[in-house]
Amino acid sequence: MPAPESFTDITYEVEQDAWAVITIDRPERMNSFRGRTVDELIAAFKHAWSDRRVAAVILTATGDRAFCTGGDVKERAETGGYGETEWGTFEVERLHRIIRDIPKPVIAAVNGIAIGGGHVLHVLCDLTVAADTATFAQSGPRVGSFDAGFGSAYLARVVGEKRARQIWFLLDRYDATTAERWGLVNEVVPREELLPTARAWAAKMASYSPTALRFLKHSFNADTDHLSGLSHLAFDGLELFSATEEAQEGARAFAEKRPPDFSPYR
Repeated sequence: MPAPESFTDITYEVEQDAWAVITIDRPERMNSFRGRTVDELIAAFKHAWSDRRVAAVILTATGDRAFCTGGDVKERAETGGYGETEWGTFEVERLHRIIRDIPKPVIAAVNGIAIGGGHVLHVLCDLTVAADTATFAQSGPRVGSFDAGFGSAYLARVVGEKRARQIWFLLDRYDATTAERWGLVNEVVPREELLPTARAWAAKMASYSPTALRFLKHSFNADTDHLSGLSHLAFDGLELFSATEEAQEGARAFAEKRPPDFSPYR
């Protein structure tokens, strides 16, 4: 398991011996994730899980432009994949599981756009605080991808069926105020108050019974854990779909900054 001092794509820090801050640090790629990024995120959550000082985890990103724009589509278009990984496989499904399974509350502090797989990451966190400049969207069908597991079915639990279908079928962007109104985020704050608010939430939870918080998180998850079966099915399907000309057209169009032409595949 990579150690925090060897991380290149993220940073990891324990603050005030009470909470961990995990920061995606690829601003030049809009904080999108490649295979190494996912490996490091998994390792960071494992470190936070095993560290008895850590009562809660804050997940955020560098800069003001993006929280996370999902998988690095540019790298996928250039290389056909997401780069080398610790285990030889792209472990984003494992990352989803650890965000849910870590027995400590996870707070997403959304500093900019959360789109595609980055949108899924914040949805899976227990709480979301968003900067008033943040925006939210899905992009999968536009770039030849999808998340038919937690990214869609669980999203419907959060915002309702109609809103979830609107997010996935129309692919529009929504501002932070709209996201709060829909129940997609818990609170919207000025950008300069984003991390202070997340830290205040973490400090508050650090004063509570860790056993009670652990059981509450497991209880909340129990009702939707069956969706992990859909997630396995979805990612197996996505792996097959990604090798098709239809999916590759989406990635190429994104890299070439042109509209995709999916008409031959209807």
